[in-house]
Amino acid sequence: MKLTDKASEPPSCLQPPIFMIGRDSRGNWVAQEQSGARGGLFVDRAGALKFAKSENGNHPHAVVWVSDILELNAGSSPLLSERRQEDSASIRLRRVA
Repeated sequence: MKLTDKASEPPSCLQPPIFMIGRDSRGNWVAQEQSGARGGLFVDRAGALKFAKSENGNHPHAVVWVSDILELNAGSSPLLSERRQEDSASIRLRRVA
């Protein structure tokens, strides 16, 4: 039996999501899934880490610490241009108002 046997590897769907943790430009702690699907702002580092671990099945190895500024992406798809994101945000504001 080979050590690199594909049958012995777990499916990718069983791997925990990767969360990035860092600080935004205002000094808030940010935890966000690498895909951008989940995340939040936190008062302290411990809160961000607790959230990330609870969301990824308590897998500490699925957390990446970011030394640069990490801004929470709460908008639409990251593939959209900045102009398109601004247009989407103004449409949402108009609907609320």
